[in-house]
Amino acid sequence: MSTLTERQREILDFVTAFIERERMAPTLAEIAAAFGFSQARSAQQHLQAIQAKGHLSLLEGKARGIRVHGKASLRGKRNDLLSLPILGRVAAGVPIGAAADFDGQLRVDRTAFSPMPDYLLKVKGESMRDDGILDGDLVAVQRASDARNGQIVVARLEDEITIKRLKTDGRKILLLPRNPEYAPIVVPRGADFAIEGLYCGLVRLG
Repeated sequence: MSTLTERQREILDFVTAFIERERMAPTLAEIAAAFGFSQARSAQQHLQAIQAKGHLSLLEGKARGIRVHGKASLRGKRNDLLSLPILGRVAAGVPIGAAADFDGQLRVDRTAFSPMPDYLLKVKGESMRDDGILDGDLVAVQRASDARNGQIVVARLEDEITIKRLKTDGRKILLLPRNPEYAPIVVPRGADFAIEGLYCGLVRLG
């Protein structure tokens, strides 16, 4: 293995500690935020340099596809499989009635998700297309009743459930699609509205 620069060593130590603490690797965005990089691309370039020196491996196509060589990688591989229940459907389009029926379990790689999900919902519709969420996908959701502006959320409006980006502007609440063919949903004042969960990632079958 080649010697790392001081910054590369700091990033490798951060990744190693993150894996040991969270049992998953950080995303490029999380590394960029930790080191004050303006773009995730900068984090990727550092990781590629560290990989070239033999200290880690990058798995193509995985958001958390970092494998540190040595003891840290062994610690991070414990309990990597997570069994999640599939609970009904969620609309990526016009909201549909919330389906609470249980539709089986699916074992997934926990390192693919952040934050850690509690259940899966099957997507119907294409309104979140530009965020890579497509009709038929299974979205992983962590139960939550609060969310930050701009996060992708599973929300309930009256008796219907949908997945959208949350936008709050003063006392106004909007649920934003990520497809120009769909209009934002304005949450009326006094409506029976609640955040049901946070989007953690997705599973695409077939």
